[in-house]
Amino acid sequence: MKGGAADPAWHGGAATVRAECVLCPNPSPMTLDGTNTWLLAEPGSDEVVVVDPGPLDESHLQVVLRRVEESGRRVALTLLTHGHDDHAESADRFHQLTGAPVRAFGRGHDDLRAGETITVGGLEILATPTPGHTSDSFSFVLPADNTLLTGDTVLGRGTTVVAWPDGSLESYLISLDRIEALTRSGAVTSLLPGHGPFVADAAATVAFYLRHRAERLDQVRGAVARGAQTAYDVVEQVYADVPRSVWPAAELSVQAQLEYLREHG
Repeated sequence: MKGGAADPAWHGGAATVRAECVLCPNPSPMTLDGTNTWLLAEPGSDEVVVVDPGPLDESHLQVVLRRVEESGRRVALTLLTHGHDDHAESADRFHQLTGAPVRAFGRGHDDLRAGETITVGGLEILATPTPGHTSDSFSFVLPADNTLLTGDTVLGRGTTVVAWPDGSLESYLISLDRIEALTRSGAVTSLLPGHGPFVADAAATVAFYLRHRAERLDQVRGAVARGAQTAYDVVEQVYADVPRSVWPAAELSVQAQLEYLREHG
């Protein structure tokens, strides 16, 4: 993951009438401004769905709970977009603090079903599998807001990592096509990412992601043709403009790209 130096800082806050971000104070080259913990609620409801409580950071969890309390609501459900620690490490602790069930896919959960509609306090959430970044990645459509919570599948700034070997570029491209279909139908017009700011133009962002992946694959093909022997060799050529602090993550993406090219050319 990466952002540009000129990108405005993201501090969280209300994004739609049903979605508010409480930003976790864990900024880094990989997490951008930090992990977005999303609070979802139907207007007038006293129940909140929390998406991705974040790393095991007690102070952040207390901020989330205080914000829920200030709104006059209670946490009724926690959803996880995927199992990476910066999104999900605190899930058990958050369950202890709230008593609310935690739902996710994979890593011992497996209770989210593709296409199911989750209803909490009148709020409808459509569970949409979007594997690729990880094998357990899910996104969540809020039909009333025409928006999609994307976790790490699509970021608010820059591009994401396909975290090989658990992640798969083939799966990731299928997931991007699935999101693109949602934007084309008008079901999704904006994005609530796991890192970075609210995305007002979902269609343009997904088109950029698809174009970027195609360009990267061409660059990787070129690096191999020029004699690159390892994923690190490819990173040196293809990701030379990326800060070295994220080269290990880039190397994972290259491994996924090389695996894809071995299967698809």
